[in-house]
Amino acid sequence: MLMLVLSGMRTRWITFVGSFVALALGVGLIAATGLALAATFDAPERGPERFAAAPVVVRAAGQLRVDTPTGTRTKPLDHPGPVGPRTADRLAALGRTVADRTFPADVTVVRTGSHTTAARAGADARGPRMGLDVTAARNGPDVTVARTGADVGDPRTDAEKARTGADARESRPGQDAEARVGHPWPVAAAAPYRLTSGRAPAAPGEVVVTTRPDGAPLRTGDRVLVRTPAGSAPRTVVGTVAGRGFEDAVFFTDDEAARISPDIDALVVHADATAVRRALGPDSGMDVLTGHDRRRADPDPDRDARALVSVNALLGTAAGITLFVSAAVVASTFSFAVAQRRREFGLLRTAGATPGQIRRTVWAEAVLVGVLASAAGVWLGAGAAPLLVGRMTEAGLAPPWFALGDASWPLHTAFWTGVFVATAGALVSCHRAGRTAPTEALREAAVDSRVMPASRWVAAVLVLLAGLGLPALALALDPGDLLGRKSYITRPMLLVVGFALLAPVLVRPVGRLLTWLPARLPGATGVLVRENTAAGVRRTAAVAAPVLITVALAATLTGTVATLEEARATEARTVTTADFVVTPGQEGRPLAPAFVERARAVEGAVVSVSRSTAVTVLEEDTALVTSEARAVDPARLAAVSELPVTAGRLSDLDDGAIVVNEEWLTTRVGDRVAVWLGDGRRASLRIAAVLATGTGDNGVYVTRRNAGGAGVDRIDVKVAEGGDRRAVAAALHSAGAATGTRVATKGEWLSANGPGPDDPTRTGLRMILAIALLCTATALANTLVMATSDRVRDLAVLRLAGATAPQVLRLVAAEAVVAVGVGAVLGGVVAAVNLLVVWGALVLLGVMSAVVVPWGTLGLVVAAAALLAAVSAVLPASLALRTRPVELAGARE
Repeated sequence: MLMLVLSGMRTRWITFVGSFVALALGVGLIAATGLALAATFDAPERGPERFAAAPVVVRAAGQLRVDTPTGTRTKPLDHPGPVGPRTADRLAALGRTVADRTFPADVTVVRTGSHTTAARAGADARGPRMGLDVTAARNGPDVTVARTGADVGDPRTDAEKARTGADARESRPGQDAEARVGHPWPVAAAAPYRLTSGRAPAAPGEVVVTTRPDGAPLRTGDRVLVRTPAGSAPRTVVGTVAGRGFEDAVFFTDDEAARISPDIDALVVHADATAVRRALGPDSGMDVLTGHDRRRADPDPDRDARALVSVNALLGTAAGITLFVSAAVVASTFSFAVAQRRREFGLLRTAGATPGQIRRTVWAEAVLVGVLASAAGVWLGAGAAPLLVGRMTEAGLAPPWFALGDASWPLHTAFWTGVFVATAGALVSCHRAGRTAPTEALREAAVDSRVMPASRWVAAVLVLLAGLGLPALALALDPGDLLGRKSYITRPMLLVVGFALLAPVLVRPVGRLLTWLPARLPGATGVLVRENTAAGVRRTAAVAAPVLITVALAATLTGTVATLEEARATEARTVTTADFVVTPGQEGRPLAPAFVERARAVEGAVVSVSRSTAVTVLEEDTALVTSEARAVDPARLAAVSELPVTAGRLSDLDDGAIVVNEEWLTTRVGDRVAVWLGDGRRASLRIAAVLATGTGDNGVYVTRRNAGGAGVDRIDVKVAEGGDRRAVAAALHSAGAATGTRVATKGEWLSANGPGPDDPTRTGLRMILAIALLCTATALANTLVMATSDRVRDLAVLRLAGATAPQVLRLVAAEAVVAVGVGAVLGGVVAAVNLLVVWGALVLLGVMSAVVVPWGTLGLVVAAAALLAAVSAVLPASLALRTRPVELAGARE
């Protein structure tokens, strides 16, 4: 048996090379994405950073804990509270305490000090210091002038002094500001930070800053404008410390930090942890952190794990699509390879081979090819994984520190998946090969008959019913579920499989449709293309299958994402009726209080101030579910927005009420719901109104009292009736210039918040489609090389009938392009069905938006496939035509 298998493989090496390449590439892609995916399961283990040298850290509890019948459930709080003064006084009796206050402190360089200035700034008590005259520095937002004290010894000329003052007056605090965070200097030792130059701040107006190799150089003696929640004021850098990578900090004196931010965010206690816990008591609402737990007090301690969530989703999607496309391509390749060997199996049956022997031969060939190709694929995947990870980090799809781990299970999984796919794909082929009758050896025509057995009909119908029935059921019960990533990625696969199973039946009508016009043009090429496409159903279906998969996935994925983006943009344009929208330049930071006050005072404008917060509910006594929320003034909210209210009234929102959306379990107006606010407080709120779900951006609304200490992070401004738009815009821009806040019109805000060409979602989709295109390209090339090499006698007959070599090559290329067209049409039908499902879901959710068809992407995919198909068919045909037609016509398989 082994000798027979090896002999057959040697004789038909082109067929087996094609199967080998297709399977090896598929296994390699699965191995590469699997290795990268395995690296996302565990974030790197990092120790404490901000408080690495602190013995005990006390802060307000950062987690909501709720006891349920099934155990204790936890959720991170959106706005943990501060450490109260009484708590701080109680702990101060146990030992030395250091209060940490964290607040925004953005820095703009006004003037760079000379070495002489830096030296004098570092001279503490030996003589007059170059610093700020505190009596001349106002803490309000209008301060842009820093007056130097102790001009004695100042080497600058009067002109230079005047120019420096002018620069300070003209410099805007927000212009080229470097985002930093402020702390009191005493807490710097908890990291620890150590001075690399200068000294510690000793008076208001003096700061110490961190330095970093890739940042703007700040040196001792530099004049800077620092914008804090208390306003913008000029200050002098009196010292620098080396940055530690997790933050860019500005350190103030303890008293000045307390004035800027009165609340204590964390307290470093130099005492025994047990004594600290005893002093606080069990119900204090405070976390006592020691050892590795001190990391929970770091800025954004979950940033690494959160950064890997999107990477995990992207690679999981890529791995799933790779597995699906590879399996489909390999199965199609094996099926076509068996179909090509009808006469060979007929001759074996004529020679006395039993159906079982034929099946075992095919199965043994599949196993041999599967093992060798899978081994080669694992080797390719192991080498390609580092390249994949590097490309992802370069494109911003993964954090810079993302790297491969030492997991080996993806390689084992890829290998055995390849072997399984090869052998499973061969099972159906084995069954068909065993049913080959001896009379097949006498068949000289290449016309395919009975290409659809009953079992394939049954499978195709069942898969199509599932592919159409599941979305229909979701449209009736939960349209929002159809807009999730998992849904719109996996849903097309059922329809793709269904249409691929029906391809042998659909090839003839679709092929005749595509060749209708060419067949009526002068010459025989169009007629021959039409008839050869109809006669070689299996060949055409094998070429069309990978194109069908790629076109369907490309159109569905990019079209769905673009349609959802358009729906969100439409929803935002409809909901927001404000003329100006102001948001922070850096995510997670509140707007400057000074700007908020000045914006509220603008004449001729309706100003709606809102805060981002969260509310948590316990659903069915088992799960804590957190929803994003906005804290608003109900009266002003109605003036700047038109929310899609389905029940109740927004005007009924007050401190004891809440506005929810239709995704909530309780949606009856007037009912009360128990919620936990962003700071952990529990409240029972009355449902005042219910919003349509929409695309999922319609969240929850509460009042400021229930915001859990959140700061203002959005201001919507609408020009009042009779107001002067230009005057309002000028007043807002003036307030923004004084506080470093960018004011945007509604159109600018919508454009800035829309997806761009380098959006991570789009970049990730391009990566996934590139993988699918690679599989498609390999399958197309393999199938057409196999098919063309098997048609040398047909080509010779055409040459003997009078056709020239260029005519034959044009015919071969045209047939390949038509096969690609068949796949593109079937893939387009699959994509159209899926996009219509998405559109229907949006309509049911109350969003009237157009379907976005990615014509550009589709055109590129189809054009690339057609070009590759033509080249892959013409090259082997041109090589075959070098032999004399008489010799080719007399050749036997």
